[in-house]
Amino acid sequence: MAIERRPFGKTGHDSSAIIFGAAALKNVDQDTADRTLEHLFEYGVNHIDTAPRYGDAELRIGPWMDRHRKDFFLATKVDQWGYEDAKASLHRSLDRLRTDHLDLIQLHAFIFPDDCEQAFSENGALRALTEARDEGLIKNIGITGHGWTVAAMHRKNLDRYAFDSVLMPWNWFAANHPYYRPDFDETLAYCRKNGVAVQTIKAIARGPWAAGAIEDQNTWYQPLTDEAAIRKAIHWVLAEPDIFLNSVGDVDILPMVLKAANELTRKPSDMAMDKLAEEQGLVSIFGI
Repeated sequence: MAIERRPFGKTGHDSSAIIFGAAALKNVDQDTADRTLEHLFEYGVNHIDTAPRYGDAELRIGPWMDRHRKDFFLATKVDQWGYEDAKASLHRSLDRLRTDHLDLIQLHAFIFPDDCEQAFSENGALRALTEARDEGLIKNIGITGHGWTVAAMHRKNLDRYAFDSVLMPWNWFAANHPYYRPDFDETLAYCRKNGVAVQTIKAIARGPWAAGAIEDQNTWYQPLTDEAAIRKAIHWVLAEPDIFLNSVGDVDILPMVLKAANELTRKPSDMAMDKLAEEQGLVSIFGI
């Protein structure tokens, strides 16, 4: 049995509901990365999301593409807002990933007004990416971001350009945030109406690392580690039939995430999620 596949917006690709978040590979060796690839095949994960910011992740994925390029929808990012810098970043990623094309390129952390204005300008990153698409180097263009303003900013930017995908946080805590929830719902509704793929992150974020805590996971936030809690958190997000979840940035926790997604059942109740939040101490990882 494999993880459910869903149409990834209007791209024509059916992606696994869990997308492999390659931040998990940022500081592992190739042997560890290759063992992770075995997990992806075991559960039928067919979509990889990486970025230049993720340490050595692109370099670790490159050898996979030598052998398995046809098996994956491959996405990376650029975080340069000028034309020449974005173009250089894209070509560097193509080299590191050992591929002649990308299925998706995303403007990374595209949430600050000044960055957006530069990227949309005549000498901005978006022109470099649209030219690359015309040349066949990329197929689709998306936007990503963190923080409590990202859903609102995505909605504004979707009015300026027909992006193919968005990526933003979504978990039980975010769903109960008084300002974020309305923005998320509005952006999700727009994406559904217009065939824009919606990727989510931080499903199993517990909170920031507490002072003095032993940071024994490869994540910048403290993740859930209890398997039952992870299962509930994953099932709650993926109960929406057209939402995707980018997996955790830790190769040791990844198998629990994949297993939970592979055993998808009905959406946990609000009461069950409230209990989870209380027991696990869910708090914001983005401040107030």
